[in-house]
Amino acid sequence: MLLASKIALRARHESDVPVLQTELYDDVATRSRADSRPWRPISPGSAESPYAVAAPSDEAACFSVVELPSGELAGEALLWGIDTHNRTAHLGIALRPTFRGRGLAREVVGALCHYGFTVRGLHRLQVDTLADNAPMIAAATGAGFVLEGTLRRSAWTYGAYSDEVVLGLLTEEWTPGRRGPSGE
Repeated sequence: MLLASKIALRARHESDVPVLQTELYDDVATRSRADSRPWRPISPGSAESPYAVAAPSDEAACFSVVELPSGELAGEALLWGIDTHNRTAHLGIALRPTFRGRGLAREVVGALCHYGFTVRGLHRLQVDTLADNAPMIAAATGAGFVLEGTLRRSAWTYGAYSDEVVLGLLTEEWTPGRRGPSGE
């Protein structure tokens, strides 16, 4: 488990899946903004759920976000597209609606940076998000990510094209503890 002052990242539990499925996936408009793949209906309990508990993978590290000290499930966090040759990965988070706006996202990003740089030995982390996703951009820049560019009208998002931005952080630019783990 990775600990910060307000959150912990832990392995996904079976009991997390229905909550994440209902609050994050079944909200079609929000999910369409969070994933470049088209939304499609997935039955509760399906192995096709993006939240289904799976065996560890070299390509992705999926976590459940737990709010401290309540112990409540706050959302999901992941490193995806992990490239062990180039030592890079993409970072993603999604918080349940009732946990947004509490400053948790910055800690989640910091904890993912700690995991990626310290535990996995990666060299570069990247955030790809919609240009109007101010909370994610603020969380990433608060952890030291730098805006690297804008991909104009590159994302089909619930009926319209949207701009995406790319933010990057290199291990030598990262400051451990900036908004991340206070211990493990």
